[in-house]
Amino acid sequence: MMSPAAARAQSPQPSNLAAAMAQYRRALAEYLEAQAAHAAVADTYWTSIAQKRHERTAKRANREQLSLDDYVLTQPPVYTGPPKPRDPLKLAEEAPPRPTVPVVADFLAAARDEFKFAPRKPQSESEFKHAYAKVALAAGLTTDQIVRIYGFEASGNGEYDVQAGLEYSKQARAITTALGYNQLLATNTVEIVAESGHHFVNALLARAASSPDATRAALDNKVAIVRRMISFARSVPDDWNEHTRLAGTAKGLGIHALNLDVDVGPYLQTQKLMDSVVFARRKGFAQTLTAAELEMMNLTGDGNGFDTITMPRAWRDRVPTANFFQKSGYRDNPVAQRNNVVAKLIAATDARMEEEVKKSGARELAAALR
Repeated sequence: MMSPAAARAQSPQPSNLAAAMAQYRRALAEYLEAQAAHAAVADTYWTSIAQKRHERTAKRANREQLSLDDYVLTQPPVYTGPPKPRDPLKLAEEAPPRPTVPVVADFLAAARDEFKFAPRKPQSESEFKHAYAKVALAAGLTTDQIVRIYGFEASGNGEYDVQAGLEYSKQARAITTALGYNQLLATNTVEIVAESGHHFVNALLARAASSPDATRAALDNKVAIVRRMISFARSVPDDWNEHTRLAGTAKGLGIHALNLDVDVGPYLQTQKLMDSVVFARRKGFAQTLTAAELEMMNLTGDGNGFDTITMPRAWRDRVPTANFFQKSGYRDNPVAQRNNVVAKLIAATDARMEEEVKKSGARELAAALR
């Protein structure tokens, strides 16, 4: 960043300030006009994306055959106008502050303050991997799905508390609340607890019944806490936007800390994938999903992901990935932008999985599944 002294030295002097300001106003007017024109085109494009998606959903509900015309076949518009000019009266352009993303310490503090809950952390990473392996296999996930999706989502070496943006350095900045082996957002956690939390309670109760007194008491206490969390998660309609609102509260962040608990976290991480498997089966997809196909559902949502994996292969080279994202989601997903048609995105996902499963964390998880 330029020092204040250097910025002052490069600032227009009083004699030419009027000319500099006049030039700035002209450039700013051109920039704003170009931005407005681009926004109008972009709004039309993303409205068309949403409309086509709505129409595809309706056609499937009516068991009507889809065609290529049911997709937007052009890529999102890219802004090509002039850059934003610098105001001569400002020493330097101030970047807007980046939003603060809660991190593991925040989830733990919220769990403590809101639910008097402290996750039972594993004694080692191996303990969590073995617990996850046991739960995931029992649920019906395949070894290939488990390991390759872990590799893709958790960078092949991510530990049970890995968070998006912090995969390679704890000193970096978190980019979302995505947490754990399958990178659950806080909204995912709240939604899963609302919909499937009773299954986790039953699993804890079954384990408590055959445990020594001290362990049984701890598990019974955890059951009571999870039930309170379920009650909060179910305090709104079963809707993604409603769960997003809850996930942003202190209680919602406290629920997200369940992912860090070795008794409950493996169930949460597994359930996210099993929900997609069940969705595909309910839609009549009888064969086993490949890891890349399951990841498409994990990445873009069940409905959108199912759309990508069931479309004819001949279409995949022509259908832009933008069809399966919201505008903001696409903007924040460089992988989908680089691999801008379905065939490329699936191939890139598979290729990345192939590389990540070679890392020590993925190999340790694979060993735990044997």
